[in-house]
Amino acid sequence: MKRFEFILRMPCHNQQVSNVNSGQEHPMKQVRFANSSSSSSSSVPAVLSNSEPSDACQAEPVSQHSLGPQLKLLPLNDQIRELQTIIRDKSTSRGDFVFCADRLIRLVVEEGLNQLPYSECTVTTPTGYKYEGVKFERGNCGVSIMRSGEAMEQGLRDCCRSIRIGKILIQSDEETQKAKVYYAKFPPDVYRRKVLLMYPILSTGNTVIEAVRVLIEHGVQPRHIILLSLFSTPHGAKSIIQEFPDITILTTEVHPVAPTHFGQRYFGTD
Repeated sequence: MKRFEFILRMPCHNQQVSNVNSGQEHPMKQVRFANSSSSSSSSVPAVLSNSEPSDACQAEPVSQHSLGPQLKLLPLNDQIRELQTIIRDKSTSRGDFVFCADRLIRLVVEEGLNQLPYSECTVTTPTGYKYEGVKFERGNCGVSIMRSGEAMEQGLRDCCRSIRIGKILIQSDEETQKAKVYYAKFPPDVYRRKVLLMYPILSTGNTVIEAVRVLIEHGVQPRHIILLSLFSTPHGAKSIIQEFPDITILTTEVHPVAPTHFGQRYFGTD
């Protein structure tokens, strides 16, 4: 338990990173990839009931060949499936919805922290013994895409109490329907940091693409961005990776129908 708490707290320091721009790359820990079947819709990890829109069956399935290792999914288990089911269930009360969403967010955040660079270290135990362990490199930050991305901020702070979090507000233009940036505020040295970009639902991917462009304008390299999401459509994930091949996407599920009601249910505005 001592070791576990030690590892979780290490990414939370706000000191600058000295090796991010030095060209050294740390190997990413591997998570279960999206199923690689290009011939049938069986590559989708979950099946929705007949009450979902019929056009879901016509969506192009995800393939590892087309998306590559940049798309990572949490290892699927019954706990995650239950949380996904409760969040999708229209009869779920708001209290249960928020509770289960927070649990799922915490799982995604924990795995997102597991993708950050680390180095080996030696510590001394209370009994005087030397312990060979690891510590995360300092200099990470979170960025939430408002408003639904703000639902993930507390989950990140629960793991990293002192981590700095920036915000981006992006909305669709009423006339052109294109994503437009209305507000953006980041730590001054965001270009030196690894960025955990938070947005729970990837539908078309347009909002995230615009957010990444803003981060790039502030000096952040796409390979230093880890996108944390709960649900993604094949189209959304593919659009983002095609635009930014070096970005990492971490999610729990890729399915043609995403629970786009998430933000409204979570904040009680439905």
